[in-house]
Amino acid sequence: MAALDDLDLESLDFGSVEPKEFARIVKAMPTRRIAELMGGPQRGRVLDEVFHRMHTLFKPSAAGSRDAVIRWRISDGADGGEVYETHIANGTCTVTDGRTDRTPQLSLTMAAPEFLKLVSGNASGPTLFFTRKLQAKGDIRLAGSLTYLFDIPKA
Repeated sequence: MAALDDLDLESLDFGSVEPKEFARIVKAMPTRRIAELMGGPQRGRVLDEVFHRMHTLFKPSAAGSRDAVIRWRISDGADGGEVYETHIANGTCTVTDGRTDRTPQLSLTMAAPEFLKLVSGNASGPTLFFTRKLQAKGDIRLAGSLTYLFDIPKA
């Protein structure tokens, strides 16, 4: 792939970027640039792609018999943001765009730059939590196990 400076992130087809390459792109981007990217029209496209790939990175053997709903709120700096839910059950991970009427065992809230760093393996969940860049409500043990439930790429 071309050098990061040569990438046109606004028109990049994120669906064609492999997880490891995505991790490399996120690692090379300054937080300010990630915030700019995620403040633009491509925000929904990037978030949709990340969430729609979660089932492919899910490790059923690590989940065992776990049955849990995780609500993700990716804040946009104002009062809004996007909400997605992942439901882990019966060895599968399904993603729903938007909030459902299910009660989540865990709710996670963070800004888009922190979210992209987290899911690309470029940030630690505990570090984000302790620096208050990630808010977790509910089953904190489940939050701690998320890195084991998904094959998170390393840049």
